[in-house]
Amino acid sequence: TNMYYYLPHLREYEDAIFPNVIVGQQRTGVSLVMGIPTVKREKQSYLMTTLHSLFYELSEEQKNDCVIIIFIAEVNEEYVNSVAESVKSSFPKEIQSGVLEIVSPPASYYPDLSNLRKTLGDSEDRVRWRTKQNLDYSFLMLYAQPKGTFYLQLEDDIIAKPDYIQSIKNFAAVQSQEWMILEFSQLGFIGKLFKSEDLPLIVEFFLMFYKDKPIDWLLDHLLWVKVCNPEKDAVHCEKEKAKIRIRAKPSLFQHMGIHSSLSGKIQNLKDKDFGSNVLYKAHNNPPAKVYTSLKVYQQYTLEKVYEGKDYFWASAPVTGDYIRFTFLKPLKVEKYFFRSGNIEHPGDILYNTTVEVLPADVTTKDGYLKIGAFENGIAEGNISLPEKIQAIRLSVNSDSPVWAILSEVSIHLKTENWKKMYF
Repeated sequence: TNMYYYLPHLREYEDAIFPNVIVGQQRTGVSLVMGIPTVKREKQSYLMTTLHSLFYELSEEQKNDCVIIIFIAEVNEEYVNSVAESVKSSFPKEIQSGVLEIVSPPASYYPDLSNLRKTLGDSEDRVRWRTKQNLDYSFLMLYAQPKGTFYLQLEDDIIAKPDYIQSIKNFAAVQSQEWMILEFSQLGFIGKLFKSEDLPLIVEFFLMFYKDKPIDWLLDHLLWVKVCNPEKDAVHCEKEKAKIRIRAKPSLFQHMGIHSSLSGKIQNLKDKDFGSNVLYKAHNNPPAKVYTSLKVYQQYTLEKVYEGKDYFWASAPVTGDYIRFTFLKPLKVEKYFFRSGNIEHPGDILYNTTVEVLPADVTTKDGYLKIGAFENGIAEGNISLPEKIQAIRLSVNSDSPVWAILSEVSIHLKTENWKKMYF
């Protein structure tokens, strides 16, 4: 893209279009690149929750074939580094493997935004906000462009449907005609899928008019230029645009933030097409008595999740809290799976929590053996102890900043066990 033509101030800088902070492995050659711009918000940041939601239930195969780029669209180094650090400490594995990357623009990238012409009746603040936003999307798209086949535009305050990657691939695969945008949400600029090969053209268009209109309008104008006939009416134009901008239903992404990054703007945008979600998963668990030291919220009891009727929800755990499943008689357990958080509250997960078992022949009160731990909200593993076990316990080892949800509990017995219990 001829950036220097549209952003003449860049001519003085050699590196104004190269990202600053790069955390991650700079992975290329994937099917899907996802871009998440994030800026400093006065109120709450939803970024971590968004990431938990995007990684929720992704298979290893999917993780190896995509990359999520967090673009911190700020030039304050201290702020950029603090966001990068907190992402690194929450998602070390993802950064290590290359599925997650963090970049930011050099300070020289932005032109002077102090005396922009007011257009469309927008306030000076709003003109500055949307102008910078156009430049942010452009930078991110150019950085993402060589990395993969498709580019998905996301935002930093969304939740995703659990099977979103597969749904996107399936929908893209069945398109018979040439498309330019596939939309997986009704809202703003969320969930828009582009072919990476189209991004240079799109960015060039954005940069031509970045001071004039907001991003979604520019996108609409680009489609108009591509397919509308000025001699025909608006109805005809909409029909033509609908051939290259195709909307998938139901929506795969929903807004969760109500505080916009534009100061003071509250947005209660909810996508009606997102539908309700299954917030827990049922499993056929062996009979057990359940106990917890946690303060249960409303009707979301531990029994409910164990029996597969609802999820368990409790206020913030502290060091020493536990969740315990004691079997009616000792059992040969083969494997376990615990999921914390759910699709509506993906950030309410168990942190620094270990999985422990009590072997059948132990009589001391704390004969528990540690066999696993929660990582990014999930604990799973095989149990290879020779003896039967009386109980499984989840132990919280530090105070948690968030509430905790347990949305899935699966305790899987060795096959002969089931037969003895039921036949």
